[in-house]
Amino acid sequence: MPDRVTVPEITKKKGRGSIVMVTAYDAPTTRWGEGAGAEILLVGDSLSMVVLGYSTTLDVTLDEMLHHARAVSRTARRALLVGDLPFGSYQGSAEQAVASATRFVKESGMHAVKLEGLWPETVRALTRAGIPVMGHLGLTPQSFHQFGGYRVQGRTIEAAKKLVAAARELQEAGCFSIVLEGIPAEVASVVTKALAIPTIGIGAGVDCDGQVLVVHDLLGMSEGPLPRFVAGYADIEKEAIASVAAWAADVRSGNVPTDKQSYHLKREDVQEWRKETEDR
Repeated sequence: MPDRVTVPEITKKKGRGSIVMVTAYDAPTTRWGEGAGAEILLVGDSLSMVVLGYSTTLDVTLDEMLHHARAVSRTARRALLVGDLPFGSYQGSAEQAVASATRFVKESGMHAVKLEGLWPETVRALTRAGIPVMGHLGLTPQSFHQFGGYRVQGRTIEAAKKLVAAARELQEAGCFSIVLEGIPAEVASVVTKALAIPTIGIGAGVDCDGQVLVVHDLLGMSEGPLPRFVAGYADIEKEAIASVAAWAADVRSGNVPTDKQSYHLKREDVQEWRKETEDR
């Protein structure tokens, strides 16, 4: 079995631009991510929409996150596993955050947690408890009401300076890496150069130390238009619908199951059974 990727190994990748992180929510998506060699699997609160059918990431609960995180940890063999602390599970207090993160580690086998926004005291409390923390700045989906929607952040010099300051504060608090989402590439480049810890971009340009995508977006399994930063590597939803439709047509026309797709009794048993039936 290959060695497990660790937090120190991720921090050593600073400056290489090679960290690959992808979301995983169950056994199949875990196998896909690890099979592709991703160093980090994120059990993202995006499962709220792409798996559970909610309209925003605000709806998913901690118990629902833990359910899916357990499936990922049962399947994973090598990747570093990071669990998203869902909305409402850490904003109340540092103590609440530690309790939620402890459940992630003890009950679901995650190795680290991720939280959105500037919560330096919470990060300190988590790291004191021995739980590695990944930060998340820029477009933080749990704050979309505050932002007025899913809008690119850091578009002005003043906003960019605040992002740099926030990233430094999270680093000082103990984050081992920071996701930068939905910010101009130039701003992400400055933030990345200002930090000693890796940045992982999603809609933040090429100069981050790594990249992350929602696996359903990556594979064309999401409903509706995709953000511009999602390159279309597959269209599995289209293929899946076409495949199920082809099977449904064969069912309706009587073409399946074929004889080879069916199970059969031994010929002599069939003959004996028919004879018994005829004798009645």
